[in-house]
Amino acid sequence: MDPKKRSNDKASQQMLKHADEAGLETAWDRFEQQEPQCGFGKLGVCCRICTMGPCRIDPFGQGPQFGVCGATADTIAARNLVRMIAGGAAAHSDHGRDVAHTFKMAVESDSCDYVIKDELKLREVAARYGIKIEGRDTKEIASDLSDVVMAEFGKQEGTLVSAAAYPPPARQKVWQEFGVTPRSIDREIVEIMHRTHVGVGSDYKNLMKQGIRASLSDGWGGSLIATELSDILFGSPWPIRFSANLGALDAKQVNIVVHGHEPTLSDIILAVSQEPELTKMAEDRGARGINIIGMCCTANEILMRHGIPVAGNFLQQELAVMTGVVEVMLVDVQCIMPALGSLSGCFHTKLITTSPKCKIAGAEHIEFHEDRAVEIAREIIKIAIENFANRKGKAKIPKVTERGIAGFTTENIFYHLGGRFRASYRPLNDNIINGRVRGAAGVVGCNNPKQVHDYGHLTMIKELIKNDVLVVSTGCSAIAAAKAGLMRPEAAAKYCGKGLAEVCETVGIPPVLHVGSCVDNSRILTVAANIVAEGGLGEDISDLPVAGAAPEWMSEKAVSIAMYFVASGVYTVIAEPLPVLGSPNLTRYLTDEIEKDIGGKWAFERDPLKAAHMMIEHIESKRDALGINVEKERKLYDMEDRRALALD
Repeated sequence: MDPKKRSNDKASQQMLKHADEAGLETAWDRFEQQEPQCGFGKLGVCCRICTMGPCRIDPFGQGPQFGVCGATADTIAARNLVRMIAGGAAAHSDHGRDVAHTFKMAVESDSCDYVIKDELKLREVAARYGIKIEGRDTKEIASDLSDVVMAEFGKQEGTLVSAAAYPPPARQKVWQEFGVTPRSIDREIVEIMHRTHVGVGSDYKNLMKQGIRASLSDGWGGSLIATELSDILFGSPWPIRFSANLGALDAKQVNIVVHGHEPTLSDIILAVSQEPELTKMAEDRGARGINIIGMCCTANEILMRHGIPVAGNFLQQELAVMTGVVEVMLVDVQCIMPALGSLSGCFHTKLITTSPKCKIAGAEHIEFHEDRAVEIAREIIKIAIENFANRKGKAKIPKVTERGIAGFTTENIFYHLGGRFRASYRPLNDNIINGRVRGAAGVVGCNNPKQVHDYGHLTMIKELIKNDVLVVSTGCSAIAAAKAGLMRPEAAAKYCGKGLAEVCETVGIPPVLHVGSCVDNSRILTVAANIVAEGGLGEDISDLPVAGAAPEWMSEKAVSIAMYFVASGVYTVIAEPLPVLGSPNLTRYLTDEIEKDIGGKWAFERDPLKAAHMMIEHIESKRDALGINVEKERKLYDMEDRRALALD
């Protein structure tokens, strides 16, 4: 086993070698055991939605061309894909619902452990939702916002308020004309499940239309709600220093790894861990203190607001346990490997599940309830402290860590670009127009053992910034960039083209902006909307010189995310093709014809270098269409020239 063929990350390579020598199994081993994977499933032409099957279509024309009910490859692949969108949209939007419930509790209860921390953001969001804010106190505004936001999930009439409050008017018009403006979050997901039931829809384009609608209810609805309310409740992020990789674990402290996606537990765990009584308890047990460290998107949530170290991204969760110094792996929902249950049994680590939606064999379940947040957090931290003495063998912590800056948001980018007293997106737009910045790219998504860990993210990002494309990143991709030092401001001089390097040096930002967890892809959408609103780069997101990518994607959430980017007018490249290649008609629609309907389209490319150049080519084509790819001689004005300037 050559660890370099599995991961590009040095800390992970060390732990993979250790796992091999210790006879411990990882996701990479389980992937190899699955080979060869089912070819029909990879092409999307197998159907299991009724018991007349399972049916499969032969994509080579030698076998069956119809399922028992008469479904074609087009129908089966489209049904499978939109069900993936439903799963992804449900996961992210249910995260948003949970945050909305916590927000409502904070508004209605005077004894709640959660309080509103960002009143300015509350007022800004409330105004977007059409709530009167003048002359009203915080609690009144928050109460009205809570009611409006909760209604977004299940209302029976009208359309999502947020789908009219945030996107550019031209984008809203595209959705209205194509008939995909989202109505309510739950309704779009339920309708997918109905449409794909046996004996309902079979037209692949009509099926995809509902997939588009559901993805928009996620990106401009559920995920956006999660982002906005989290900022209000836990405080809006602001640029903050942090460290990343497994080296941030500390052999001399009690290590609690918070893993999953929802900030309601992790934020309170962090606050409670600093209580003098608990730190003294840890010291009495021989520890120097309590080290809260994040994994996956829970890491990004507390990193963005508190600068808490990040242990790693999705494929490093098993490796963290293998260090032998994790007292508690505390998980909520999403991207949590069931394998952690059995793996933890090989070490002293206690795996604790906290959500009623997520129970894992081999884990202890301590159900988290927001109305008892502090009490439950103390209980969990005490378990970790007591477990410190039960460590087995020598610690195996890779001495690999990196520093970076995270915490960029739609709102604070105004100040970084334009300054405290003239906050504006104008400098960004001007630098795109003058060519110093060629465009922007959202590089997001998971890890997948089908690709060398982190290699796809890093290769793509480095090529983009080398060609003066500013990168914004979320989720596991952002963690990959951080571990490679791409979130240091000084990285601009080392990796960027001349134009982007000048802009980053002038503003003092890194060339890769960490904007949060995977639900915070909504921030990328709202940044794009602000660029359009600033003017000079078209009327719609589809006019902008921007592109999106998920170079190591693996989950249904990634499908929903990518679809709402495409549906928002963004050219989006993913590495592993969607499971649709068994349907040439559907593949052609997604990678070509769909652009005429909604302004964006998909592309599939496993080679991250080629994918980066596909994105750059698209960005340049948008610059051409805007008429800004014209070489202009730089003119230095003297006083006579300045006097001749006419004022508009």
